[in-house]
Amino acid sequence: MINELFPFQRQAVGDLRTRTALALNNYRMLHVPQVVSLQAPTGSGKTIIMAALIEEIFCGNEQFAEQPEAIFVWLSDSPQLNEQSKQKIEQKADRVRFDQCVVISDESFDAEVLEDGHIYFLNTQKLGRSGNLSYHSDTRQYTIWETLQNTAKEKSDRLYFIIDEAHRGMQGRAAGTATTIMQRFLKGSEPHKLSPMPVVIGMSATAARFNTLVGDTSSSLQKVVISPAQVRASGLLKERIVITYPDDPSKHGDIAVLQAATDEWINKCKHWYQYTYEQHYPNVNPVFVIQVAAGSGKKISDTDLNDVIAKVEERLGETFKEGEVVHTFGATGTIEVNGLPVPHIEPSEIADNRKVRVVMFKENLSTGWDCPRAETMMSFRHAEDATYIAQLLGRMIRTPLQSKILVDDSLNDVRLYLPYFNKDNVQQVIDELQAAEGGEIPTEINGEALEEQIYVPWSVHTKRTHTPAQIPGQIDMFTYTAGQVWQQLTEQMQEREAFLLRDGDNSYSAGISFVAESPSQAGIIPVRPVHPQTEQIPTVQQPVQQTAAKQDNKAAPQYEKLSFVPGLDREAVIRFINEQGFLTYMVKSVKINSYLKSLLSLAGILTQNLIYAEANDEIKADVVELMHQYIESLRKSGAYDSLARQIMEYKLSIQIFDAFGEAIKDYTIEDWLATTETDLDRQLRAADARLGGYGFPFAYGRKYVDMNNINAFKVDCILFASDDECMRKLNSYAEKKFHALNDQYRKYVVSKSEKCRKQYSDIIADGDMVSKHNFNLPETISARVETGGKTYRDHLFADEDGNATIKLNGWESGVLEEEQRQSDFVCWLRNPSRQSWSLCIPYEIEGETKATYPDFIVIRKDSELGYVMDILEPHNSDFKDNLGKAKGFARYAMEEPRIGRIQLIRMSKDAAGKNRFLRLDMSKGAVRNKVLSAVNTDELDHYFETDGEFLN
Repeated sequence: MINELFPFQRQAVGDLRTRTALALNNYRMLHVPQVVSLQAPTGSGKTIIMAALIEEIFCGNEQFAEQPEAIFVWLSDSPQLNEQSKQKIEQKADRVRFDQCVVISDESFDAEVLEDGHIYFLNTQKLGRSGNLSYHSDTRQYTIWETLQNTAKEKSDRLYFIIDEAHRGMQGRAAGTATTIMQRFLKGSEPHKLSPMPVVIGMSATAARFNTLVGDTSSSLQKVVISPAQVRASGLLKERIVITYPDDPSKHGDIAVLQAATDEWINKCKHWYQYTYEQHYPNVNPVFVIQVAAGSGKKISDTDLNDVIAKVEERLGETFKEGEVVHTFGATGTIEVNGLPVPHIEPSEIADNRKVRVVMFKENLSTGWDCPRAETMMSFRHAEDATYIAQLLGRMIRTPLQSKILVDDSLNDVRLYLPYFNKDNVQQVIDELQAAEGGEIPTEINGEALEEQIYVPWSVHTKRTHTPAQIPGQIDMFTYTAGQVWQQLTEQMQEREAFLLRDGDNSYSAGISFVAESPSQAGIIPVRPVHPQTEQIPTVQQPVQQTAAKQDNKAAPQYEKLSFVPGLDREAVIRFINEQGFLTYMVKSVKINSYLKSLLSLAGILTQNLIYAEANDEIKADVVELMHQYIESLRKSGAYDSLARQIMEYKLSIQIFDAFGEAIKDYTIEDWLATTETDLDRQLRAADARLGGYGFPFAYGRKYVDMNNINAFKVDCILFASDDECMRKLNSYAEKKFHALNDQYRKYVVSKSEKCRKQYSDIIADGDMVSKHNFNLPETISARVETGGKTYRDHLFADEDGNATIKLNGWESGVLEEEQRQSDFVCWLRNPSRQSWSLCIPYEIEGETKATYPDFIVIRKDSELGYVMDILEPHNSDFKDNLGKAKGFARYAMEEPRIGRIQLIRMSKDAAGKNRFLRLDMSKGAVRNKVLSAVNTDELDHYFETDGEFLN
């Protein structure tokens, strides 16, 4: 595959390959039809998983030999889905040739059997009564049913029939017809003289949906299930779907809601441009999706399209250009809306058309639609159209960059605006979405009134009390319109390009306004409210996380930092935290990768990002030396020649039978034949696959090749890979080296780009069930508004006025008040559970490792370091996890000595009999050692009495 699969996808591919091999073998022995079911929720990448499976069947892997003569038939319920699947395979599966993918055409297709080594695409619409494939004609000798029956009969040892059971966009009779046609291949069909397909691989969202398809067949069924939690953790999907509706439609009509939706889209454009500019990614170009009402009479739509586009342009502050607004209204061609030519576009073409900014549609985007760029949706539909709205929404929850955004959490959600819905109707949309996508959606879905937001952005960049004076050449974001800002930025970039290249100054401090610490902290990077469609994004050579960069005093003035809370510089605090690389953990229920694969991935990212440039070479050298030592040991023991002969030769046995089928014992003929060059290369490819597919055999060959016997190194590598003890030693080496490299170089990753940090974190997480990571906070989060909360002005993340409304329980608020009274207190952070950026500590309870997220992170002033970070956990002593968490905190304190206090806190009476918060601090060595030696909760309670402290 061109793209690296996510861990859960790799695991699914491995499970599918094993089960398809078993299914094929079972059919050979029992002649009972076999079904393998892939059950995976929305956004899991079912097509990509299936493409990887096809690659592995064609080309082989470390467990199974290649099968280049395999035949695949891919059946879906629409031509658009077929085309979409075909494009994904051709684009992503680099080991599949373009000529191997064949679309079965109902006009010209005619074959007795399907050809080996091909992937055939077929859809149910061509198999219905109106399709030509089911009938003989002057140009068709074989019907499709005869072709498939002949293939299943003659080539059952290589035929895989894939059913993509999606029914996206199909309702009622159409969906029922598609199911009936698909069932013919599972159950067989007497009228069509079709037997059940030998091996069927089904793709479906849920067990219920696929069980309906399979029905009461006699086929053996094996399942591969991907859980919503796995998809949610991958970052493939947005974390939240927020559905906004007017609580009072009389005050907020459809145009008011349209304006709010437009503002949200513009805001997304700004944030995405800021993010991609800083992180050196291609521009995302968010799409604004507008669902309009169906038309009555000769009207295209009962929604006033002219007014819609006019209002969007008015809010945007500029006029759309031709091609930026498109529609999908059936067979309608180009139409004119508000004086703008609006062309028709096929849904499947929207994602790759970077010029498209606004899409108007009625109902038909759910089929063939897969556009992660769709960030905001406005629907003029009424409550009775909840099904159509839900179907579209399911296509919009994929992330544009296939990962969560760590710096700006507001980019991890998708917004839907419904002016003709209320709270009850919105719940109907949520229910329809769950039903349309087959059950649990791996993302959070919430409805919010337009007048009362549920999610609000909080940042460390709170509003300044005055605007600093400009210097010549700076751009004032509040003076220029969006178009003028972008025009001036472009002109300045062109003027400065030659100077920057010649001068070698990576700060970009001339001509563009950046604060000395980093571009993101300035908060005034020139941002276009809407994405450029064709312009080249200027490249910022300096990573935005670098804080000690060379500065040009003439062009990069220092600004006075102002805040609403005296002494609270949020930007400085978060910079301090992120620069430290404090330890945090990730706890998984299963281990995804072998240590060898994780080690090679880790070495690759260390090398590519110049963290440790020799990592790849060192690993390859170590493995090559392991192989050489093994071969030398075989030579010394005298076993090498015998083992090599088994590789270079194979035994051919011929048995003779009498007329009654009985074997004649005295007439067995045996002979040794030389292995061909082709077969030796096949064995070498299998050995390379078993060694992880990283080219170790070729690295070995480059160092130890014998020019007089060019095949000797191949034999050496095959022998090494086939020896289980060698593989055990290799994996043991990989485990030790993986942990050693992570422990040594993890701290250097904090200064790298977000892309590097994200890749590094994923590699480490895939290598261990409990893995070490750097604690890194975003600059902006999406905070959930909590009813009945208290407004705090010293929380690390806050709105632009410096306020954060948070609801705490009695213990939490009491502990926080004690901290706020301390003279060295600076600010605090509510550490939420299971956010991608949350600080996590592992602990053990009843033999199982679990994750805990301490309630508070407190920042205090320090005379030497500037700041110090504490971890506080108010915890009821009645909970059974007290001892496990205490030990977890103690082990964490040993691993991370830079943390100030690590306290488990409970309520207790002081000497005066007053209830106060008693703190057991695991950062103290004496306390930590006692806690680690405790065997039960009673001992922990005793240590609270002897070593616990009340805060003054």
